[in-house]
Amino acid sequence: MIPFTGVFFLYMSRIYFFIILFGIYLAFDYYAFTAIRFLTNEMSSSWRRGITICYWGITTLLILGVFLYNYADSEEFREIRMVVFTSFAIFFFAKIFASLFVLLDDLRRMVTYVFNLLPFSEKKYSTGRAEFMARTALIAGAIPIAAMSFGIISGAHDYRVRRRTIYFKSLPKAFDGVRIAQVSDIHTGSFFNKTAVEGGVDLFLREKPDIAFFTGDLVNNKSEEAKDYLDIFKRIKAPLGTYSVMGNHDYGDYTDWPSVESKQKDIENLHRMHAYMGYDLLLNQHRKIKVNGEEIAILGCENWGSGRFAKYGDLTKTVEGTEDQTFRILLSHDPSHWDAQVRPQQSVIDLTLSGHTHGMQFGVEIGDFRWSPVQYRYKQWADLYREGDQYLYVNRGYGYIGYPGRIGILPEVTILELRKS
Repeated sequence: MIPFTGVFFLYMSRIYFFIILFGIYLAFDYYAFTAIRFLTNEMSSSWRRGITICYWGITTLLILGVFLYNYADSEEFREIRMVVFTSFAIFFFAKIFASLFVLLDDLRRMVTYVFNLLPFSEKKYSTGRAEFMARTALIAGAIPIAAMSFGIISGAHDYRVRRRTIYFKSLPKAFDGVRIAQVSDIHTGSFFNKTAVEGGVDLFLREKPDIAFFTGDLVNNKSEEAKDYLDIFKRIKAPLGTYSVMGNHDYGDYTDWPSVESKQKDIENLHRMHAYMGYDLLLNQHRKIKVNGEEIAILGCENWGSGRFAKYGDLTKTVEGTEDQTFRILLSHDPSHWDAQVRPQQSVIDLTLSGHTHGMQFGVEIGDFRWSPVQYRYKQWADLYREGDQYLYVNRGYGYIGYPGRIGILPEVTILELRKS
């Protein structure tokens, strides 16, 4: 039970957070509006009034929406909450971009004003707002709106197959040429287009992999989010088995529960969902796959993330009983686990498969060039990494969370071909 004072301070902290957030939003809002006001000076008063009402009307609706977002039931109003959050984010970024150019113009005006005051300044320059900068500000504001809208309409379900061939000295001959497929970060609680989601599974099935892996985050918060999608993802199968692990969102840590028991019950329900789909869920466990008398070990560690992320994983328990295996594949949702524990403690884990980062759902990928803001948080955040004889593959994710789209970093199905060197 949280004491009354604790509840009070928690409530007040939330209020202060919203006050600060809205204060920042309104500051950018007003600053961006100065460009609109300048460019509409020549219009009739009725047009100017209409534009002003529309502009500030949208702002008012967004602020009210965000305020109600915090109190609306996350499941019953899931789609409305998504629209509110996304709209607020899109317009927030748009106004930040627009405000930067208005700020540049104000800096120019300030420098010009100071210059005009100097005694040797014979010619006086105008300190009025430049029409070019005002127009540039509006164009800059339109770019995030266009890009983020396109990311929702096109990027959210633009599934791509990413292929890599990896050579291992320790790979048993019977597994030379085996093709494994990985999906990660499905996040069923964010989906809004079931047909498009099913299209990604069709893409997976056309690859006909030998082994299938799912590396966590089936839901955002609660198991019930996955109900409508279980029969879609149940289709993901492979001859040598489909194996899965839990991601940080699968433990219900980001939502409120009436009791510890209700949270645990939801986790157990999620476990049953994996079983229903035919996924062999590994909870700090391992399985051995045998082909023509030779074996490899599949290890599944529960979520372990550096920093503030939960550390349910027990790597020692996960590898126990596989010491005699010459080749081991580890499923571990968070790629930070690789540098923190996997490589230092288990030098004989040949391949680790992770997800988690989503590539931040935003970035640039051109050929071998790859950039996303998430790289400043995660050393390994997308694609294949190697240290000595150990490899890590970080899947960019199948779904999305928060912003319901992707810009530049597209959802993927990973196909890895294992070859003996």
